[in-house]
Amino acid sequence: MIGRLLSEVARPKVHEKARSQAMLTFFRNFFKTKIGLAIALAFLALIGFAFASMDVSNTGTFGGVAGGDSVAVVGDAKIGTAELNQAVNDALAQARQENPEATMQTLLAEGGLDRVLDDLITRYALMDWGESNGLRAGTNLVNSEIRQIPAARGPSGEFDTDAYNAFLRTNSLTDSQIRQQIRTSLYFQQSIFPAIYGAQIPESIARTYARSFKERRRGAIATIPASLFAPDGDPTDAQLSEFYTENRTRFVRPERRVIRYATFDSAALGDSVEPTDAEVAAFYRENAGDFAAREARSFTQLIVPTREGAEAIASRVRAGESFAQAAASAGLRTTELDDQERSNILSAASAGVADAYFSAAQGEVTTPARSSLGWHIARVRAVDTQPAQSLAQARAGIEETLRETKRQRGIAELAVSIEDRLADGASLTSIVEELDLELQTSPAITAAGRVYGTSNEAPAILGSVLDYAFQIDEGDSEIGALPDQQTFLIYEVADIAPSAVAPLAQIRDEVIAEWRRVRGDQAAEAAANRILKRVEGGQDLAAAVAAEEAAIRPPQPVNYSREELARLGSTRVPAPIALLFGMAEGSVKKLEGTGDQGWFVVDLEDITLEDLEENDPLIAQARTQVGQSWGNEYAEQMLAAMRAELGVERNAEAIAAVRRQLLGESN
Repeated sequence: MIGRLLSEVARPKVHEKARSQAMLTFFRNFFKTKIGLAIALAFLALIGFAFASMDVSNTGTFGGVAGGDSVAVVGDAKIGTAELNQAVNDALAQARQENPEATMQTLLAEGGLDRVLDDLITRYALMDWGESNGLRAGTNLVNSEIRQIPAARGPSGEFDTDAYNAFLRTNSLTDSQIRQQIRTSLYFQQSIFPAIYGAQIPESIARTYARSFKERRRGAIATIPASLFAPDGDPTDAQLSEFYTENRTRFVRPERRVIRYATFDSAALGDSVEPTDAEVAAFYRENAGDFAAREARSFTQLIVPTREGAEAIASRVRAGESFAQAAASAGLRTTELDDQERSNILSAASAGVADAYFSAAQGEVTTPARSSLGWHIARVRAVDTQPAQSLAQARAGIEETLRETKRQRGIAELAVSIEDRLADGASLTSIVEELDLELQTSPAITAAGRVYGTSNEAPAILGSVLDYAFQIDEGDSEIGALPDQQTFLIYEVADIAPSAVAPLAQIRDEVIAEWRRVRGDQAAEAAANRILKRVEGGQDLAAAVAAEEAAIRPPQPVNYSREELARLGSTRVPAPIALLFGMAEGSVKKLEGTGDQGWFVVDLEDITLEDLEENDPLIAQARTQVGQSWGNEYAEQMLAAMRAELGVERNAEAIAAVRRQLLGESN
């Protein structure tokens, strides 16, 4: 629960202009791990605004849903049906970030409604308990946290009202929503964080957990593949219809959309980017200094505290000694100045130094001149003199500069103009015709970026806008910049086929294949049960497997220590091996495989423990890892105590009505 409290927050709408979304994505992924949770709690005050999806007003009703407009009461606070409905839709949006083809049916089938409601109840309990026990999150504190939101800062790095308002608009949030959710995170920090911070375990427990890494387990694993038991023939029409009816959620088609689109770049501006004679002349006048004659010099420079010292060094250099040697003999070091104009020396030193440096010939040592830093002398290493450029001589470069400036400004203004016109109701077709663009239509594509019903990818040019294209309504038109930032895409959703269960007649072969797979899996489970029963009756696993009529491969012996598994990494440990390390010695268990793997029967024969050294590093590792787990358990228990103290009542009828509404069923 504590992990979901922080991680299951809905993602705000994705748009190509919303670069601040990356921060929200980072925090959500970070909170999915318990270790990440323990570290991230210290930064709760900065990420409170990520709870924004759960701040839907609970004062509205659900338009006649049976059972009233409250799905639960926490203390004196009510959680409305509208709030639960919105929260589940937000949870679906978040799920689609990881699996673009996730559907409401699959989310609810996996217990999503109950999880979301549990988290809403926990949030309400946290707020109510905090306020009842004197915790505070005042306006000034909330304001200070808002100022820490990176997307709310302007070019100077300070809080900027316009940037903050743009952040709210981009993420479809209100100021009150942000403030309420920051208060929620502050209450969490004040109540839960002190209870779990620095959780420690006794040395004896740390040693016990550490020694478990020295544990070695030996046994055998039998694999019973489902494909071995899959029926060869087809089901009868009655069997197929019954199977289809009972397993409708297996055959949900993902939502697919047809998108019409066109692209444009600076070519759409035509001759408007070409500079006129008047513009070229004005640019030449306004930047006259860039075209005037200039002289740039490079120097080897030395600054000496006294005039006498500077004159002595200059005399030695003029007599043939190198500048570096003369400086070193006086305990000083030269510096190199490259491509300096008179204005550079004037601003860095003084007018006298500038006069001396620019009056000497190339190769000469300058006359000592004073600045606030001391007495300057230098050798003129190089002189670069460039004559003034006439308008005719500078024209080509000016035209190129003006052309690029007008192109960038023109394409940006055109994009903004199109965006405004689309917002005002202009059609995509009218804009395409006006700009003489080629209008293209995509095939039906899914949110995963594939052409529906095939393995083909959606048109690559739609990749950068696909997420947002699956959030807008049918007929809506939008504009977006492509990754090169030079080309723009205008598009509209021409047709939406919602996610729904496919008719049996259209997917008969697919349903038959699934029927075979499921029946094979059921038969494999039955075989696993028979094998399990034989082993429990005294047979060894190899003999129990051999007793089956199907040609099941002999069991595979296994012999691992926990240290060996730790080196593999948790994501690489096969599920049967993981089960082996959760069983009692001498026991046997079955395990369902993933996909078409079928079933496993795991037999644990014996467990041995190796010795643990007094200062084994595993002890410190166990102390840290188990301490973090204990901290999470403390948080779970404290939140449960808050709910128990306040009292929670659920309205089963209203919850069922929300479920029907989410599935599009009649009430």
